[in-house]
Amino acid sequence: MAFVSSGLTVLRGVQSKRTCATKVTMAAEMSKSVPFLLKPKNLEGYAGNAEFDPLGISDYVDMRFLREAELKHGRICMLAAVGILVQEFFTFGGKYFPKMLPVDAHDYYLKTGGMSQLLLFIAGFESMSYFAIKQTLEGKREPGDFAFDPLSLGKDPAVFARFRENELKNGRLAMIAVGGFIHQMWVSKMGVIEQLTNFKMLSQ
Repeated sequence: MAFVSSGLTVLRGVQSKRTCATKVTMAAEMSKSVPFLLKPKNLEGYAGNAEFDPLGISDYVDMRFLREAELKHGRICMLAAVGILVQEFFTFGGKYFPKMLPVDAHDYYLKTGGMSQLLLFIAGFESMSYFAIKQTLEGKREPGDFAFDPLSLGKDPAVFARFRENELKNGRLAMIAVGGFIHQMWVSKMGVIEQLTNFKMLSQ
């Protein structure tokens, strides 16, 4: 009887520990976008927070730097998405601006020297942005803030918060879209609008 009583006591102890572990797990906040992972703690308070950081990058890299990078790439891709579509309808033409797929333009402008000019301009802008990032990491500047608001859209704090959210969402969508555009052109050898208006299966 003593043996059985001792075994029941051990079993109850194990069950109690399991219950406590379950309660601790349930008490921990889980990510809304990835429900089986813990909620990323460093994203709290940032605009556009979808609680999505499955690799835990924000645990190792300063969140202010990550937000600066996201805004920069989002803005570039919003411009790029428009540019990729517009150039199907309008180009300057001539020897230096012939009509071609954007994915073919890279090699063409490497040969003609255009890419060297682009590299020079981009290097200049990036060198200037170094000081902006430095100020951000020192806490003197909000990530992505270049004090550019010619239409004074940010006077109302509530409206400004909505615009910040919209910019992030549109920037994220643009990054995905540009990646899709490029891969679509590699595979189909057609422009985005061209393929939509003259759709052909890849097997044809």
